[in-house]
Amino acid sequence: MSLLRDPTAWPALALSLVLAALGLVFITAPRWGAAIFGLPPPEGAALAYIPVVGLRDLAFAGYLAGLLWRGDRAGARLVLAVTLLIPLGDLTILLAVRGTGAGWHLLPHAASAAAVAAAWRILRAG
Repeated sequence: MSLLRDPTAWPALALSLVLAALGLVFITAPRWGAAIFGLPPPEGAALAYIPVVGLRDLAFAGYLAGLLWRGDRAGARLVLAVTLLIPLGDLTILLAVRGTGAGWHLLPHAASAAAVAAAWRILRAG
């Protein structure tokens, strides 16, 4: 079945596209990426760690899109399940560093975890 004709794959595909876009932001504008993440950007050579987040997001987007394109739903579900560690870990780190004072910055990480879990569940049901 064609990827675009399978509505149960659309949430995972949309997640892949959003993560690819975020990855590009973190790579091309690391200070802005740090602000989106919810932490102040580091100075000097330490700023190079921010594009690493972007590369991680681009890689995940590529894994997921590739598996969906090939029709490997089981592989895509496995990648989604394991990838839940990323937004949950990001949320935990942000809470550890900034506490509840991180405010709205906690929402994208929680929403990301929810989106990954929802895409996994929809692929599992389809």
